[in-house]
Amino acid sequence: MSDLILAIDQGTTSSRAIVFAPDGRMVAKAQQEFSQHFPDDGWVEHNPEEIWKVTTQVCRDALDQLSDDQRVLGIGITNQRETTVVWDKTTGTPTYPAIVWQDRRTAGHCRQLASDGLEDDTRARTGLLLDPYFSATKIAWILDNVEDARAKAERGDLLFGTMDTWLIWKFTGGKVHATDATNASRTLLYNINDQCWDPVLLERFGIPEAMLPEVLDCAADFGTALEGLDGVELPIAGVAGDQQAAVVGQACFEPGMIKSTYGTGCFALMNIGETPRLSQHRLLTTIAYRFDGKPVYALEGAIFVAGAAVQWLRDKLGIIKSAEETEALAESLSSNRGVYLVPAFTGLGAPHWEPDARALICGLTRDSGRAELARAALEAVCYQTWDLFKAMEEDAGERPETLRVDGGMVANNWLLQALADIVHVPVERPDIIETTALGAARLAGLQLGLFGDLNDLAQHWSLDRRCEPQLGDQERDVMLKGWQAAIERARNG
Repeated sequence: MSDLILAIDQGTTSSRAIVFAPDGRMVAKAQQEFSQHFPDDGWVEHNPEEIWKVTTQVCRDALDQLSDDQRVLGIGITNQRETTVVWDKTTGTPTYPAIVWQDRRTAGHCRQLASDGLEDDTRARTGLLLDPYFSATKIAWILDNVEDARAKAERGDLLFGTMDTWLIWKFTGGKVHATDATNASRTLLYNINDQCWDPVLLERFGIPEAMLPEVLDCAADFGTALEGLDGVELPIAGVAGDQQAAVVGQACFEPGMIKSTYGTGCFALMNIGETPRLSQHRLLTTIAYRFDGKPVYALEGAIFVAGAAVQWLRDKLGIIKSAEETEALAESLSSNRGVYLVPAFTGLGAPHWEPDARALICGLTRDSGRAELARAALEAVCYQTWDLFKAMEEDAGERPETLRVDGGMVANNWLLQALADIVHVPVERPDIIETTALGAARLAGLQLGLFGDLNDLAQHWSLDRRCEPQLGDQERDVMLKGWQAAIERARNG
């Protein structure tokens, strides 16, 4: 009998279920996209019930691919972070659509709190900036804008969760209302020093503590999945936000190690060890993982739009039919021809933090076409990574020796080389680029006894491709100056 783990990767545009063997081999996989809703400028919403339906469907589809001699021991969950769901704890009905991490509707609330002088204290408690990216102001918006929501919350009738919590609650038939420390650390309500929901912040944002889930380690007992799997019952044994799950999947367990994940957005995390420290360059301090109640921290740079820019080329402009086309299009050009795309469709993330910035394309000529736009979308990922890398290098006081990358976008070999050229360090792609889902499986495996410790996990990491920087300094400097000029245009409207 072969022992396996079912990893659920609940992302921003799709849900995936991947069944992993202990050695990291993918045994079965299913994926399905779900609807994106944009009801107003800068607003992004999901339907929580649709996500539940899609997630259970892909789980069933993946499990159906297994043979009789393959046994799934448990479930690991990783998820889009910060996305906020509030629901009635009796009926299970969402009070409002899920407000997605990309959503900018609470930018004014954040500016008001900052103007009141509260950012430094909030940052000291949470490691985060006052930005609509995080969950707290999203919860407050729902309580203030949905009829009777605040009164119900104060009576203890409403529950809050990020998407992991929503799925755990649904899978367990409403028996477990829990999250893990990594997801909690993204809410702007969790004190990363004291490891608890912060009463000062709860009062500041006007959020009743009764709404909040229990916070557990990343490898823990999150209850048993009783619903949605056609009678199959499995323990939920590991949970982490998507980027922290990728830290585990990439085995970045030593201080100074850095990984960058390229999906809808791009997120770079640097392990900084067991003591939190605040960035001097507007990066975030967050919990990378927590075992036995002991957190390890990371500096994080968040880019809101990476693969979403390619999706925009496909779905809105219609100039490509699939993301895979961008590799050949970019490769067909000897240079970027001075064309830059700043994909600030939902503002700019780290290190700029400009929620009101908007996307732009500059440098177009009559000769510009599909190839230039495709290359500009891919290069934008590299430039934004350079922005983050530079800030991390200055915060850490040393330059990381390598950059480990993962996520769907890094299957693109042209992008991999462009990253090495722009960031100017070797870039390493592992054998398994689905490291977010792999990390969730590894966490569940730790809890279920398939692995001994983190050293055991690190031994399973293996290299697929390494790209060394090849671009000359002069050409690289010209490209970066063009990017910096484009960024300033986007920031200044």
